[in-house]
Amino acid sequence: MPRYFFNTRVADELISDPDGEELRDPDRAWEIARAMIRELLKTEGASALLNAVIEVTDDTGEIVLEFPFSEALLDFSDKPLTKH
Repeated sequence: MPRYFFNTRVADELISDPDGEELRDPDRAWEIARAMIRELLKTEGASALLNAVIEVTDDTGEIVLEFPFSEALLDFSDKPLTKH
């Protein structure tokens, strides 16, 4: 399985994830990033982190996805938007 690293960028500072996590695909990395952000916002407070971003990279250091903390507050449920 590929290894993904969850680095956090706050303004000009990058906090590196030295260990990473083996996950099946980028979709799972997206789910993990969202869960991490939501937990951080609960414990650290939203005001200081809303402009932060998690940069998920692969083994080669290439950015696979960037997940802004502000997007983690949106509801991406699987429920249909209409009742039809």
